[in-house]
Amino acid sequence: MRLLLALEDGLAKLLLGAIVVLVFAAALGRTFGHPLIWSVDLAQLLFIWLVMLGANKALRIKAHVGVDYFVRKLPAGLRRWLEIALGLLTLAFLLTMAWQGARLTMLNLERVYGDSGISYAWVTGAVPAGCLLLAITLAAHIVRSLAQGARGETLVFARPDEEMAGASHAAE
Repeated sequence: MRLLLALEDGLAKLLLGAIVVLVFAAALGRTFGHPLIWSVDLAQLLFIWLVMLGANKALRIKAHVGVDYFVRKLPAGLRRWLEIALGLLTLAFLLTMAWQGARLTMLNLERVYGDSGISYAWVTGAVPAGCLLLAITLAAHIVRSLAQGARGETLVFARPDEEMAGASHAAE
């Protein structure tokens, strides 16, 4: 599992580096009168894949922004079950997006993306791939929360209160 996480992080870093190089090369090319028209299209394509990898990492470490002021005031048991219910609802949404995204990808196989000559399916394919990745991560959080049961407070989306308090003090 650690190998897959390292691979995901490495791929995200590689994509970010490639985007920076492509955008910089495009700017230099335009400056000297030789624009690289395809480079911006490719940078945008890589960006959507980077966003999906970043969203998955944020979900994995429970770093997505959430407004949980009222939820944190609930008793621990109720709060845990509310998070599980919302997790299941989100999981259904992600699986629906993956299914519809796969259908959209198949419809875009022949479409060409901008001036790059690349199939637009590479762009739309990031949606089902990213949603499946997010669904797997979310399912793991839900299973972990259910498995722990009443033994502790393992939440689906939020970090434990103690960890959040430490994070807020570290920021001060």
